[in-house]
Parts: sequence; structure tokens; C-alpha cells
Amino acid sequence: MTFQNDTEPRMPRVSGYRNDLQAPPRILFYGVLGFFVLVILGIIGAIFVFTQVLQPSQQQRVIDAAPFMRSFLPPTPQGGVLPTIEPDDAENDAALDLLNQPLVFDTPTADVSDGVATAVPTTEPTAEEVAVTPTEVPPTPTFTPVPPTATEAAAAINTPSQSIINTSLSQNLSSLPSSARLYGMRWERQEWNNCGPSTVTTALTFYGWQNDQNYAKERLKPNREDKNVSPQELVDFVNEYTDLRAAVRIGGSINTLRALLANEYPVMIERGMQFEANDWLGHYQALVAYDDTSQLFFAYDSFMGTGEDGVGVYESYSSVDEDWRAFNRLFIVIYPPQEEARVMEILGPLADADQAAEIAFATAQEEATTNPEDGFAWFNMGTSLVQLGRYEEAANAYAQARRYTLPWRMFWYQFGPFKAFFESGRYEEVLVQAQTILSQAEELEEAYYWRGRVYEARGEIAQAQVQYRQALSYNSNFDAARTALEQIQ
Repeated sequence: MTFQNDTEPRMPRVSGYRNDLQAPPRILFYGVLGFFVLVILGIIGAIFVFTQVLQPSQQQRVIDAAPFMRSFLPPTPQGGVLPTIEPDDAENDAALDLLNQPLVFDTPTADVSDGVATAVPTTEPTAEEVAVTPTEVPPTPTFTPVPPTATEAAAAINTPSQSIINTSLSQNLSSLPSSARLYGMRWERQEWNNCGPSTVTTALTFYGWQNDQNYAKERLKPNREDKNVSPQELVDFVNEYTDLRAAVRIGGSINTLRALLANEYPVMIERGMQFEANDWLGHYQALVAYDDTSQLFFAYDSFMGTGEDGVGVYESYSSVDEDWRAFNRLFIVIYPPQEEARVMEILGPLADADQAAEIAFATAQEEATTNPEDGFAWFNMGTSLVQLGRYEEAANAYAQARRYTLPWRMFWYQFGPFKAFFESGRYEEVLVQAQTILSQAEELEEAYYWRGRVYEARGEIAQAQVQYRQALSYNSNFDAARTALEQIQ
């Protein structure tokens, strides 16, 4: 039977069609829905734990296993650099005046520690000290430091600032061998954030040091997430916990490093590095050798290893100098206390911390004159001026540095801007910089300390106490914060 007005097609009846089929139970529908809700909540919970609960070291282990998890962390600054800040006209003019400033400095009044111990050996070691017995090493020639003649002072390595720096050595450069190597150093791969303790441990093994990096870590950075150990803290560790001595200076040169290695003194440098798949980082290296023919330094690197056949990770003089200048060409030399006079004679004017700062300033000034948009040069001028107690000028130099490209982690390692801005009364800039740093890495105790100094200077004692306690919570060995807290309690 058909209908003329029926426009819908008729489905033929399928053989075996059953009229008794029913919809699935409603509980199954809700069960599947609930399962997907639990999965979504689990993902959200995992992301929350990853971003808000795990420590950075734990986050890194997750990222190593699942690289896509990095996308859930806050993004680093665009281009891996700090946002530039334009100083006002007065700051800009004052900074540019520094380019014409002659190297005439008044006696600084700043309380700046140079990290040099006296030449008097310790007597009986305390329970905390560990005796160090030098290991036997292949004999190498001894080079007697003598004042250079005008001819001998010519640059062995033609770096941009060498015309200034060559005058900083009393070591007769022509007496240096074309290559030198330290033997007997034991390398140890660094643990998380443990570059400083690991590297100073490696340097100490030249003298027979037997403790590992954990011994240094417990005394330098008990908090595993502490991202930085300062050069002065490393020097204090050597001077307090070993029967050796250490000194830190800025304003070094390629020839400084050559002279120390040739005279068989372990030397550490602090430099910028950019490891694969990572942004710029500050990093310590223990130098073990140099070779003038190939123009190479060799280093025992706590992250990259000891190189092929254990000769050291090698890098050209020019490449080392370029990355070293990010830290004002800072170096740490370790030596027996009875040889301090010899070390200082090798260093020449660099033996005096203030003269070293003047040399570093002259080098940075020359580099900034050559390239006025060199952020590192301006930053180094500021750091040198801080050591010389010239805080207002230092603050202007640091402000100028922020006009140009600087790595976004720069303030994880160098805190001269805090001191310059604080001592020149620019408290708001201290607070802004502290907040910028803590938004990137909340474990940097120095930022809390300087924020506390500002609150204390303003008479906000309760807030200052909070900041000092926060600093100590991240590093219980932070003596400056402990002293500041005790003074206002």
C-alpha cells in the first residue's frame, strides 16, 4: 500500500530485526563520564603539584623525563635577556661622564672585604679544619717573579683590554713557559645547583684535599635550591675550613691566569655559560692548563667533565675572556699560607683589592668607550665602583647597563646593584629589583636581605625582621642576614 503524499523513503525491514533492544544502563554512562572527569582532575592536580609543590630540582627531573612539562612553568624573559630600562636624562648624562673619568680615586671609605687572609699560617687545626697534604706531582720549572721591562710587558695575548691589564702583573711574561699544566686534581660531577662547592673542591684536591663536594655544600649552601654561592663565600670557606688560603680579585687578564698556572697555583674563574637547551648561566671553572701554541685553556668543569683523556675541557683564550668578562674577569687563587707573599708578588698591582678594582674599572671603561651599548662593560664599571665605595657613580653605571642587553639571570649572581642603589638612597629601585629577582627565583636569599635593609632604613622594623628571617630560611649560614636580624631584635 502506498501513499501519494508520502515523501519519506521507507526503510526495508531487515531480516532478524529485534524490537526488544534497549538503551545501555544509565549507570554506565555516568561511569564513563565520571572516569573522564577524574582523568581531567588528575591532570589538573598533577600540573598544580608540578608547578606549585615540587622544588626546581624535582621539576627538572620531571622535565628530563617529559620535556613538554616545561611549557607549564612561567616563561623566561623574551630572548633570554632582562627587559631594558631607559634611565632619565640626569642618570644618562652622569653615566656618560664616567667614560671620561680619569683613573684618580680617593681612598675608599667602603667596608669592602677583599677576601685575603694574612700570611701567618694557622697553628693547631680546629675540629672543623681538615689537614691538607700536598700530593706529589711531576716537577715543573719554577718561575721567579721579577718586574717586567717595557719590552717584556708587551701583550702575550691581544685581548681588547690588554694594554691596561699587562701592567697589572709583576710576573716576567717572557719567563712564562709556552704551556703549563697542574697535575693531581680530582674531578667530581656537580650535584644540583652545586657548581661552586664542586669546583672549589676540585681546586683543593691539587693540595691533597680528601673531602667531597657535600662537605663544602653543607657549609656553603645547606639549601639544595640555593642558586648561587658567591666568590667571597668560597674564599671564606677555604680560609676557615682548610689550612690553605684563598684570595678573590676582579680585573684579571689572560696573562694573570697564565702566570698563576705556570707557578703551580690552582685558579678558579667565574664566567657566563650557555649549555645546550639552556639560557645563559653563571658558572665556575677550575683551570688546569694553558697552551700558547694552540691558544687554549683547559679546565675541569663540574658540569661538562674533564675532556678527552682527562686533559680538561678546552676553549680558546678569546672565548674564555669573552665569557669571563660577564663577571668583571673575577678569579680566585688558592695557595699555602706560607706562599702568600709569592702569590701577591705574581699578581703585582692586583694584589691590592682596590688597585684591582681600578684596573677592572679602566678595562670596562675602555670597552664601554669602544662600544657604548655594551651592557657588560657598564655593569663592570658599576661593580668596580662599588668596591671603591663610589656608590652614586656605580648606581648610574648600573642604570646605564640596564639600557642594553643583559642575561635575565645576571642578578642571580651579582649583587653590586643592590649595594649601589641602597647606599645612594635609591630605596625604591632596590625593592623593584628584589621583586624582579624573586619573581624568577624565590630562593635567592640576597634579595630578601636587601629588601630587609630598605625596610630597616625606613624604620619598618617588623617588615625588616620578616625579610631577614626569610633570607635565613633559604640559607641558614647567611651571616649578614643573621647579624642584621640580631641588631634589630
